[in-house]
Amino acid sequence: MPQSAKPQNSRPGSTPLSRRRLLAGAGGAMAAGALFSRAGFASAAGQRSAAGRSLTTSAADKPTLSQWYHPYGEEGVEDAVKRFAADYPDANIDVQWIPADYDNTVAAALLTGDGPDVFEIATGPNIDMITTGQVLPLDGILGDAESDFNERILKRLTYDGHLWAVPQIIDMYFLVYRKSWLEDAGIEPPATVDDLIAAAAALTTGEHSGLFLGNDGGVGELGGMALWSAGADYLTDDNQFGFANDDVYASFGKLHELYQSDSLLLGAPTDWSDPGSFINELTAIQLTGLWTFPAIQASPIGDDFDMMPWPALSATVGGPSLPVGAWSSTVSARTKDPDAAKAFVKWLWVDNTDAQLEFALDYGFHIPARNSLAEQAEPLKSGAAASALAAYQRYAFTQTPMLWTPASDQAYSDARTRMITEGADPATEIAKVQEVVDSELARLGATATSATGAGGSAPTGTEAMGTEAAGTMAAGSVPATTG
Repeated sequence: MPQSAKPQNSRPGSTPLSRRRLLAGAGGAMAAGALFSRAGFASAAGQRSAAGRSLTTSAADKPTLSQWYHPYGEEGVEDAVKRFAADYPDANIDVQWIPADYDNTVAAALLTGDGPDVFEIATGPNIDMITTGQVLPLDGILGDAESDFNERILKRLTYDGHLWAVPQIIDMYFLVYRKSWLEDAGIEPPATVDDLIAAAAALTTGEHSGLFLGNDGGVGELGGMALWSAGADYLTDDNQFGFANDDVYASFGKLHELYQSDSLLLGAPTDWSDPGSFINELTAIQLTGLWTFPAIQASPIGDDFDMMPWPALSATVGGPSLPVGAWSSTVSARTKDPDAAKAFVKWLWVDNTDAQLEFALDYGFHIPARNSLAEQAEPLKSGAAASALAAYQRYAFTQTPMLWTPASDQAYSDARTRMITEGADPATEIAKVQEVVDSELARLGATATSATGAGGSAPTGTEAMGTEAAGTMAAGSVPATTG
């Protein structure tokens, strides 16, 4: 059976993350973020002044816009976004920090006249918000900068030929591992799921487990990676159900094998999105996210860690993968001044690159949404962070497609619980999921081009984002970096 946690090793002050909406987790354990603050860039903090604001138009003559954010866990974010808003010369921006149940609060507010003009949402508005006219298209807002945003992220934010949101920051999750522990055991970073199972077993001792995928054994977070690992995806390129095949069934069989093994850590004091289990040496390998790097770096582990994508199912099936999501800015259809709202989004998230760098790197640890900014960022040029950026450019998949509805997601989540934890027959369970997904696709009138840009086609299961990355990277062998 899986090993239970060893709470006596718990580090004082280690607490679970409170924010798990983007990638089911983001940016909590960031107290040591200053170690990764962007060297070589003059921080926008402390350099802004009233002299940079418009002095020719009184506040009473400008439109007033409401902008909503979910409560970021990193200290300083709220002050920063309010400062960004105060710097905007062409409108009065009322920033509102929504403290609880952000997603449902936004969904309800969009149906009334009391909601935001501009708001952020995880990986853009959902299909029902778009088809019922709750948000406005942002066509042309990127201008000449369009090619500087990741193509696959933009396609995820596009429906029926229209762009519905502008990405603010990018987060992702993957496996982190103790480099010295693997080296001492003579283990290479796993290239296949069987390699991962074997490595987890070999690294399990009386002091720690080999692998931690979350306290649910990976049920909540491995939905996409279980498919991409097997060369499949949620939907096909013509928007049909994408994963009723033997390779996917085998993928879930492997996850059940892991769940039953003695090498998987369950019942840890903190969950996957917090690095506590890794820092406290409860596990050799952990599923977690980019946002944890500052805390890991500041711990006794220091530079003795690296990352790898989830491995391919086998040497001949599927490939490495990691999920990405982007908090994105969009405009409510109920705004009284659509042009002013769109102009503010463009000013902040397209034109204002200083603010974008500060937002991504000064308070937590995220990838800037614009490719050129990510390439310039000093914190992403070495160590595990450089490995993560290289893996993102090569192996990243957006979490779910536009046409993957909440009903489809719930059916798949329920099936994963039964397949991974109970060993239910994957073919039977996935057939049940397909019934729900097919019904949802029919409700939406899905077609082969509905979820893509005009004249374009959405990337499919085996097409990872960022083909601009040079070279070929095998799972667990991202380009060498220096610490």
